Amino acid sequence: MGEQIHYRACNLCEAICGLEIRVRDGRIVSIRGDAHDPLSRGHICPKAVALQDLHEDPDRLRRPQKRIGERWVELGWDEALDEVAERLAAIRRAHGGNAIGVYMGNPSVHNWGIMTHSGAFLGPLKTRSRFSATSVDQLPHQLVSYWLYGHQLLLPVPDIDRSRHILMLGANPMASNGSLWTVPDFRNRLREMQARGGKLVLIDPRRTETAEVADEHHFIRPGADAALLLALLQVLFAENLVRPGRLADFSDGLDEVGRLVAPFTPERASAVTGIAAGEIRRLARELAAADAAAVYGRMGVSTQAHGTLCQWAIAMLNLVTGNLDREGGMMFPQPAMDLIQGPGSKPGHYAAWRSRVRGLPEFGGELPVAALAEEILAPGEGQIRALVTIAGNPVLSTPNGRQLERALGALDFMVAVDCYRNETTRFADFILPPTGALEHDHYDLIFHHFATRNSARYNAPLFAPPEGALHDWQIFVALGRRLRARLRPDAGQPLLRRLTARLKDELMLRLSPQRLLDQGLKRGPYGRRAAERLSLRALRAAPHGRDLGPLRAALPRRLCTANRRIAALNDALREELARYDTVLAEQQVRAPRAGELWLIGRRHVRSNNSWMHNAQRLVKGKPRHQLFMHPDDLAARGLHDGQRVRVRSRVGAIDVEVQASDAIMRGVVSLPHGWGHARPGVQQRIASRHPGASANDLTDERCLDALSGNAALNGVAVQVEAAPDDTSRHAAAVSSQSSSSPEFVA
Repeated sequence: MGEQIHYRACNLCEAICGLEIRVRDGRIVSIRGDAHDPLSRGHICPKAVALQDLHEDPDRLRRPQKRIGERWVELGWDEALDEVAERLAAIRRAHGGNAIGVYMGNPSVHNWGIMTHSGAFLGPLKTRSRFSATSVDQLPHQLVSYWLYGHQLLLPVPDIDRSRHILMLGANPMASNGSLWTVPDFRNRLREMQARGGKLVLIDPRRTETAEVADEHHFIRPGADAALLLALLQVLFAENLVRPGRLADFSDGLDEVGRLVAPFTPERASAVTGIAAGEIRRLARELAAADAAAVYGRMGVSTQAHGTLCQWAIAMLNLVTGNLDREGGMMFPQPAMDLIQGPGSKPGHYAAWRSRVRGLPEFGGELPVAALAEEILAPGEGQIRALVTIAGNPVLSTPNGRQLERALGALDFMVAVDCYRNETTRFADFILPPTGALEHDHYDLIFHHFATRNSARYNAPLFAPPEGALHDWQIFVALGRRLRARLRPDAGQPLLRRLTARLKDELMLRLSPQRLLDQGLKRGPYGRRAAERLSLRALRAAPHGRDLGPLRAALPRRLCTANRRIAALNDALREELARYDTVLAEQQVRAPRAGELWLIGRRHVRSNNSWMHNAQRLVKGKPRHQLFMHPDDLAARGLHDGQRVRVRSRVGAIDVEVQASDAIMRGVVSLPHGWGHARPGVQQRIASRHPGASANDLTDERCLDALSGNAALNGVAVQVEAAPDDTSRHAAAVSSQSSSSPEFVA
């Protein structure tokens, strides 16, 4: 067999870079960037090369697994699917639909089979106990878009290819290549912006990789971003710099916004942010003067106690300066497969129900994942007794992971659709592994909605799946059929409704992702245009993808609100502004107490959450999971660089090596999340040899953004001290224990 060349998207992060993959004799011999890809332009990061490692990983599960005590056994698909469906149906019959919880992890949105067909499985369960990684990530961003623009996925992104000024908060695209902003090749795009006289200003408690290439960087105290953003708005209104332009024709409430932000002066903001009032005024004036500008904030401003207020203020800054829906400003991509205005669109809803224990609001049909453990542990009607996880590892990715471990151990039943026995799935009774990323085809349903340039690309599989293997969508269809036969979810409904529901269900079960994609493309914005005529057939004939052009103005046409207008305010936001005024007045946004530090996370280009640590080429070299700490904070505690320290929070403690760094603000420490692999029963040998410590053994499930319920993972109060003398011996023993999983019986 000669050498074959395949062109494909990397689906390991949001950048969706185009790849050229060469295969010889059934094995990958090289992975390079695709220079002809219209979006990524040949860019590639180290994660893409690890696609080969994930495909060949001997730890990747390929057949269903059943846990019997401490042993794992393989079994056939029919046997596994039958037993899973029977166990779930029995729990639903005995305790109701809400007794079955569902958690969908971050990789779910990177796999289009999960996106198109998970409902075939989850629909018959009829549970409101649904959770996902959204509420430890971007929930405030989506909630604000739902309130202002009418749809949770209608998220504007910086039009960096034409911008001249970007104010960025709590984001590190040099490591992530964008987040809710698909911007591969960020470094070269930034260079091009700077070459035409543009400027990047970054606000972050750490001098990140992006700060190193920015024109300005300002340290800010964690959790104080809302004060800064509101002060910028206050300056714009106070100095008559508000210029919404044509946006005023379909925006409501801007005058009231000006009145409500009037108390949030730069002087008040300076007291809590650490940024001088004069600098805040300069930043506001430069933003107003720029002829094409964008304000963008991500994880650092979403995963904090006032995340929704931060994202609202960012939206207002773009709106009142006229930079929303403007070339070079914040623009709305137009994907070929449109999930916003296409058939079956789900704009979202808020607080239609609340969690059983704390009364936290749902959004888009999901509850905040910070409530998952308590919903399992607290007895009573609606207690979660069974859990389904799909491509997720919440033990390492959600707050107070040790509490969630205890909860998982108390479940009556658990099933995981996952390729690995990881820190979470080791608790499952069944693990159902789908085919690997290179064994099925791919289309990016989600990330074209956030892309800095419009394009479309379909990828055929590189390799045939192993005999008897199932794609994830086939697993969902098979489970859905079995659950419907056992539960008869439409029983008791009128005959016509039952027939309609069954016809709809059967149609979904029969349609493959490819059929759905073809229909979506033909009905989408480019399928109807004579110049493009997009269809699945057309994309198959374009191995590098189709360039659909730069972002275009889309408002008010693309608004999904009932009146096609932007509602700048609602009662929830008014109340939050009043509450935050009180927070500042009572100095609740404060400097650390004596001996206290603020914990923040960080991202590395070789890592993506918890699922990229079993690839040797990504974890080799110098460890990257140390605690960053300013030298002055080390000296004040009698600590030194390279020492093992103990970090404590309200919920727990971890031992970790500390690294001195003047790139971190005084009073702040930084630990990357996704590590903490020293758990018994994990079958990921490389990750277990590089365990690190889990930042989510420190984050607090009680610390939330009050409006959305999103976890406040940044700005966690911690204490740092020298670790006990036996810490190193203890850590080595734990690591050794975790390297050997329970006995496996074929």
